[in-house]
Amino acid sequence: MMAIQSVGVIGAGQMGNGIAHVFALAGYDVLLTDVSEEAMKKALATVTKNLDRQVKGEKITEADKAATLGRIRTTLVLAELGQCDLVIEAATEKEAVKQAIFAELQPHLKPETILTSNTSSISITRMASRTDRPEKFMGFHFMNPVPVMQLVELIRGIATDQETYQTLVEVVERIGKTSATSEDFPAFIVNRVLIPMINEAVYTLYEGVGSVNSIDQSMRLGANWPMGPLELGDFIGLDTCLAIMNVLHDGLADTKYRPCPLLVKYVEAGWLGRKSGRGFYDYSGESPVPTR
Repeated sequence: MMAIQSVGVIGAGQMGNGIAHVFALAGYDVLLTDVSEEAMKKALATVTKNLDRQVKGEKITEADKAATLGRIRTTLVLAELGQCDLVIEAATEKEAVKQAIFAELQPHLKPETILTSNTSSISITRMASRTDRPEKFMGFHFMNPVPVMQLVELIRGIATDQETYQTLVEVVERIGKTSATSEDFPAFIVNRVLIPMINEAVYTLYEGVGSVNSIDQSMRLGANWPMGPLELGDFIGLDTCLAIMNVLHDGLADTKYRPCPLLVKYVEAGWLGRKSGRGFYDYSGESPVPTR
């Protein structure tokens, strides 16, 4: 199997900075890229803050923190990631954007480089087929927040070879996480179950069955969820939730996956959740306040 030493991460947002964090902490050399220099500065600040939290919790030492930060480099030049052993795309959840990234990077890749996508729902087989290495292409889906969440979904495309799959199983073990293998069907395992539950909670609000507070409180106290489904939707991003529902609805052609019209309206309004400051809750004050 291929020995992975260097990892390229495409996208310095919420997922990308977390992925860079866990790989650097596990001893990998990480090259992080984004189209924005500001985004990369913000990512490094977030990684530093999260490492500080781990030091405070006595999970790592100050020396571990320093070594981790020393393993992360940034670049605005996507082509520079071509020399990495493993590339993880963590850009926005839009297939056209992902395909454009892979097309630009492909001429610069080493023959043995493994390509992966952190997509939460898009067909791995389809994305792989448009590259020069479908046998070395996989879905590598981390959960948010990456430094905290234990699971990584591994999704094999129809052409993914056994060596690539086994290499990534071992990589997941080395970064101290647990892998679950999913077949390449819309939204895989976690989001196939989770996002329709959030969508159903939005329908419950839309139909006036309960208020934001009563729905979230019911699921926190009645089903022992750590956070309510509407609060969780805001945390994930309502645009992401809608995108996944659309993938499920289009890919499986089943009306049970129809996105709730209220979810669509919130996204159209730009009320995307925590990242925009407003979703099912308003985050502008000291504590979140329901918007309905």
